[in-house]
Amino acid sequence: MKLIGIVGTNSDTSTNRKLLLFMKKHFEETVEIDVCEIADIPAFDEPDDKKAPHEVQLLSDKITSSDGVIIATPEYDHSIPAALKSVLEWLSYTTRPLIDKPVMIVGASHGSLGTSRAQAHLRQILDAPELKARILPGAEFFLGRSLEAFSQANDLLYADKVAELEGDFAEFLSFLKITNEISRQNPEQTEIKRKFVWEHIDGGIA
Repeated sequence: MKLIGIVGTNSDTSTNRKLLLFMKKHFEETVEIDVCEIADIPAFDEPDDKKAPHEVQLLSDKITSSDGVIIATPEYDHSIPAALKSVLEWLSYTTRPLIDKPVMIVGASHGSLGTSRAQAHLRQILDAPELKARILPGAEFFLGRSLEAFSQANDLLYADKVAELEGDFAEFLSFLKITNEISRQNPEQTEIKRKFVWEHIDGGIA
């Protein structure tokens, strides 16, 4: 089983990257996690030809060929980083690889409250018609005090949070298997969703 882990920021020092790297190592006997960066992806500019830039196409291809996606997001001003929003705009406007793709959301923050507002906002975004990812309801992993959370070997030091993450990840894998089986049985529905467009018809929008 292969998953894609997206570092939801262009920061070089984000603890969300450390969280994904810990997950990659901690769950390596169960799944393969390819940790992907977004720092080199240009800002979204709505090209007329709706063609994805090379960097976006590479990420899109990895998402398409994966069994599921993990997005690790910080919280900036009660929302997700602009860099992550820009990447999602590229994907929704061009290749739409997240449609019906199982997604797990996690987040790390320097403070004690975690990334609850950002995760809630990300869930709303991923439910947009052009993204339409499948997100496990009720499963939220927040890692607070993340600056002190990792050892030099990138091990997560909070035993309670490791146990919580293991439980959430096990639920996600079960959700992933069920969701992908549904998609395999109804492939035409995914294609219909992928062809969704906003267009003006008789003065209205369809």
